[in-house]
Amino acid sequence: MADVDSYFICATPRTGSSLLCGLLASTGVAGRPEAYFRVPDEPLWAGRWGLPAGGWGYGDFVAAALAAGRTGNGVFGAKLMWGTLDRVVEGLAAVHPELAGADDALLRRAFGRTAFVHLRRDDVLTQAVSWLRAEQTDLWYVGCPDANGAAPWYDGEGIDELIRTIETHQAAWEEWFAAYDVTPHRVRYEDLAGDPTGVTRKVLGFLGLGLPAGATIRPRHQRQADALNAEWVARHRAGSTGWRMSPHPPGTSG
Repeated sequence: MADVDSYFICATPRTGSSLLCGLLASTGVAGRPEAYFRVPDEPLWAGRWGLPAGGWGYGDFVAAALAAGRTGNGVFGAKLMWGTLDRVVEGLAAVHPELAGADDALLRRAFGRTAFVHLRRDDVLTQAVSWLRAEQTDLWYVGCPDANGAAPWYDGEGIDELIRTIETHQAAWEEWFAAYDVTPHRVRYEDLAGDPTGVTRKVLGFLGLGLPAGATIRPRHQRQADALNAEWVARHRAGSTGWRMSPHPPGTSG
């Protein structure tokens, strides 16, 4: 028996959340974690689940997500970026107005015994560089069908802005955990990248789950970072910002 009914991977972009979701899903006992609650993707998920276009309530959406994201043992998994949590609790408050303002109670009402896995990256600069490239190209993982084919360009000011965003969102997660007396299971991206199987086993242990006999923990995403990422990191550390070395991004003119 699992110790939880549901769990959320709480993260900021480019911390390996998709990697961890795939690893956990591969076990067959830790749900099918995806970014079900990302607002821009709600119509896509609703259509996939057969909800009436424009006619579903948030309770219907959550029920469909639970059905899609559970494995046979009843465990549900999903990932949340900071900001997505607000959408979830606001939507649930509309369904359960008597619990409005009590995020933890709303989540328990909808998801049962709920655990939290907090994923973060120590090297925030490298994280910001990875995020900037993904934003520029829409290439969020190898083989992503939404990639726009754009050539990435260095933007030091954009990196600085994303570093501030990451730090703000990480602080917000910590404040939320403290406000609701939540003790999450902590995962460092650096550990996940170095030992994905070992980290996945530890998450399973936190959830009270054992790896079934014969099951194999395997990733579904390939590493994206390359020499260009390293070049941008080195350039930023050297103090180059903005457009000093590349004054005009592709498609613009002076």
